[in-house]
Order: sequence, then C-alpha cells, then structure tokens
Amino acid sequence: MTPGNNGASTPEDDDPFGYLYADGQANGAQPPSGGYGYPNSVNRVRTVGTRPYGQQQAPAQAPYGQAPQQQGAYGQPNAHYAAPETLPGGATTTTMHSDGHGGRGGHGGHGGRGGRGPNTKGLLIGAIAVVAAVVIGIGVAMVGGDDDKGDDGSRANPAPTQTEDSEPSPSASKGGDSEAELPTIDAKALRLGPGLSTASEFEGAKADGGTYVTGFNQVGAKVTWSVDGIKKAGNYRLYVRYGTPGTDANATLVVNGQAESRPLNMENFGGTPKGDWEKGWKETWSNVRLTKGTNTIELACNEGNQCEAVLDQMWLTGEQGA
Repeated sequence: MTPGNNGASTPEDDDPFGYLYADGQANGAQPPSGGYGYPNSVNRVRTVGTRPYGQQQAPAQAPYGQAPQQQGAYGQPNAHYAAPETLPGGATTTTMHSDGHGGRGGHGGHGGRGGRGPNTKGLLIGAIAVVAAVVIGIGVAMVGGDDDKGDDGSRANPAPTQTEDSEPSPSASKGGDSEAELPTIDAKALRLGPGLSTASEFEGAKADGGTYVTGFNQVGAKVTWSVDGIKKAGNYRLYVRYGTPGTDANATLVVNGQAESRPLNMENFGGTPKGDWEKGWKETWSNVRLTKGTNTIELACNEGNQCEAVLDQMWLTGEQGA
C-alpha cells in the first residue's frame, strides 16, 4: 500500500458520488445501477417507505461527457422498486364489480388496495344491544321485587306479629278484661274496726268519692273484706292501694282466720317526699289461697307492724303464672 491508498475500498469508505470526480473515475467509479460508488461496492438497500410507491426513479446524472445510463424504457417501472403485484407471479387484487364479475384491482372505482373501512354499523348495533340488555335486566329486577307484595301493596304472608300469634297477658291491675268477674272493693265498703273511719282530705284516692280509710296507725286496727263469688279454689293475687306520708309501712294479712307468715309490704316505693300524702299513693300485692265460695280477708295492724298509712282499694286477680 502507498500513503494515499489504503487498499481495496470497504463499504464504509464507499463514496456514492465518486463517479463525479476525476480520481473516482480513475479508480473505476461508475454511476449507480445497483450499488453506489466503486465496483463491487455494497448494495445499500433503501429503508422501506423512503421511496414513494409508483413513481419512477430519476436516473442518476452521468459523469461529464457521458450519457446517463437508462434504467428502462419510458413508462416501464423500475424492477427494483416495482410493486409486488406488477412483478411476474405477483399477487393480484380481485374486486367484485357491480355486475357480479370479478376483475383485477387497479386504478378507478372498481379496484384498489384499500379494501373496506371499519365496520362502524356493526359496532353501533352491538352497543345498542348491550344497552337494551341492561334496560331489560333492570325491568325484570323491578318487576320481581314486587312479586311478594299483595294487591294492596303490602307484603304477602308477613311474619306473624306478637299481637297476632299470642294472647294478651292478663292484666295485673284492677279492671283487666280477664279478671272482670273477680271481686273488687272500695274503702267505704270495708268493715272497719274500732277507731277507724273514712276521709277524703288527701286528694288522689281512686275509691268512689275519693274516700279512704284513716286511723289505721294503731295496734289492733283492722279492716275486713268478705269476698263472695269465688268460683274455683286456688291461688289468687290480692292487690291493695294505699297512701303513706313518704315513709315505709306494713301490715298483717289474715286469710280465712290464718295470718300470713310475711307482713304485707307497704313500702314508700319511688321515694316520694316525706310528709306529702297526696304524692304517696302506691300499690302492693301478695299471693293468697282462697276456697270456692265466700272467703274472709283481713288487714290488721299488730305488734311489730308499721301502720302509718291510709287504705284506698282492694281487688283480686288470678295468680300470675298459675
């Protein structure tokens, strides 16, 4: 090699325009026909899409004084850049004409490479079908939600309520329907022992005329109730309505001559103010055993009892839970 010559040219040293210069022509550079630059140079293929489709490549300018090399007859496509369908054995595009006959694709309204566009009508139909399905589903759910309602809009066959499937419990107070046949008595109808009387000074008594028994706060005081009309022997509950001046009291209960072991509790339930008789009205009860027919019930103030109380009413009920 000589200082000005590095040997045979390599692809990276090719000068695609070497044929335009004297030294390039001296080294054998020729206008490009398949490659560029010098003989045996690498054929540098163009990147796909860099050459417009269907256009004829302009012939490279020949060296000064030489006629440019023809790449083909006028009007003939270049073999290097021809479309696949123009080459021998290339693909053809067949399009159905309006008369039902197929033909080769080409220029004009009967052929081409594009084909049909996106099927927007099919997409629209699909979207409408989805919306319709959702609407139908909602309608079915709404109709199904009303199936368990009756004609009047209420739900059919509801679970039975407490008042529908059970009898009302017997009243524990005077006047209950289930106890209408059991006796009751007001204070003025009681048989009073010595030293007792009726009064109506303190308001709040429920006995007829607002009367109550007073003078019970003394040993030996006693009131008696002769109970008639007990139809069946058994256990009953005796209620007593009384009043205290904000203090606790009690008394001895005697049934058919037999004193009960426990005194009748007449406590100041609720803690009403001391000395206030009008706010001191209370109720208490005790279970008693009665015989069929007539029974005698006594309420007495004996030794050991605290009897500062007035008496308003008495009544019987069936024993709770009996």
